[in-house]
Amino acid sequence: MGWVAVALVIAPVLVSAGCALFERGGANWRDARRDSSGQAPDPASTREAVVQVYAARTVGLRGAFGVHTWIAVKPAGAASYTRYEVIGWGVDSGMPSIRVNRTGPDNYWFGAHPDKLADLRGDGVDAIIAKIEQAVKSYPYPSSYRTWPGPNSNTFTAYVARKVPELRLDLPPTAIGKDYLPDGAIAAPSPSGTGVQLSLAGLLGVLVGLEEGVEINLLGLSLGIDVNTPALRLPGLGRVGFPQ
Repeated sequence: MGWVAVALVIAPVLVSAGCALFERGGANWRDARRDSSGQAPDPASTREAVVQVYAARTVGLRGAFGVHTWIAVKPAGAASYTRYEVIGWGVDSGMPSIRVNRTGPDNYWFGAHPDKLADLRGDGVDAIIAKIEQAVKSYPYPSSYRTWPGPNSNTFTAYVARKVPELRLDLPPTAIGKDYLPDGAIAAPSPSGTGVQLSLAGLLGVLVGLEEGVEINLLGLSLGIDVNTPALRLPGLGRVGFPQ
């Protein structure tokens, strides 16, 4: 049974790595597409409040394993979005890890098309935006970044989601770092706020939630099953099954 478990973790990663090598092997990130993906509504014609969360495959072959996530908000009547994310570039030189408005709310991430994970609009969303902004301010690693096992961009998004359960955010299994719990905690609500998780430094753990289903984390790679909307949750490949 142990070998079966290992195979279930390793095989999807190898398949994903092969796809990434074929798709991105010769790509130059400097020339990669970074314009809008057209998923965020135009503020000029959308007066209501909007909250959106996105995930896109990371740069280069690292995209075989994981995604980068971010949050975009637009209060009611606002003329533009505010985008919040954590980025590692420049942190070693003293730059903050939290970046605001580095680019547009729904832009391609160095050639990778972003998947929309959450989309909230209308009544009550302004209050959710206020909670998001407060969570961003309280993020415990504003000057730190570590690709694996965290804290990274997905640690940040998961932290905000736990503080704002109204998002009901189901982060994909490829969001490596989402299971890194701040301040050495070993237990926390799941990012969706619909369950609980146990985690040892983001390297070993288990998560059970209404939105996420059941996930096992082994060295940052997540394997599980979504029962609410039937699907497998696989390392590297992500969610495979019925669309959410």
